[in-house]
Amino acid sequence: MNFTRIAPAALAALVSYFIVGGIFFAAPAMRAEFAKYPAIYRTGEAINSLMAIGMLGILLAIGAAAAIFARMHPTGAGLDAGLKFGALLALFQLGSLVLHNYMNLNIGWRLSALQGIAYSAEWIVVGVVISLVYRG
Repeated sequence: MNFTRIAPAALAALVSYFIVGGIFFAAPAMRAEFAKYPAIYRTGEAINSLMAIGMLGILLAIGAAAAIFARMHPTGAGLDAGLKFGALLALFQLGSLVLHNYMNLNIGWRLSALQGIAYSAEWIVVGVVISLVYRG
């Protein structure tokens, strides 16, 4: 593993994750679904006050993903490998986050489906960005 290639890949993927997430989670349909569950989800102001913790958590997850990718492809790989890796990350989060939260939290199926779409898009992009930056 080459940590001087992992770090920029993880940082680029982090930026990409938040760009894609910003697009999805700012959508009126998503905001309306979250608004239905004020006892479960924090307000925007409360989220902003804890944003650094959330960003650290995502950086840790993306850093781990970049390290896993580097172990799978020590010399780097192209777009195809990034798409496959991102799809695997998306499947992982669907099972470990979206469906698990649907079971644990008192939220509706529509919100879970919208989260599944948004998180899947984020993690597919993360896989692609890691692949494209790590190979550089």
